[in-house]
Amino acid sequence: MEKTFETALKELEQIVKELESGNIELEKAIEKYTEAMKLVKICNEKLNHATDSVNKILQENGELKDFEIQEEEKCEN
Repeated sequence: MEKTFETALKELEQIVKELESGNIELEKAIEKYTEAMKLVKICNEKLNHATDSVNKILQENGELKDFEIQEEEKCEN
């Protein structure tokens, strides 16, 4: 079963706490670090997917279009 972003983030936070405690053997720390990097990848992929989804808006004709932020021109005095 695929992890949700929230589940992966909670697991990552727990690993960080364990590693920060300093009370972990080197081999176990390496395993935890490797696991943490996998969780970071999952979270990053999910955030990228969410960002892509949010950056799409539905036009009146039903087509998806990239959302573009238009910057206002600066007035010079």
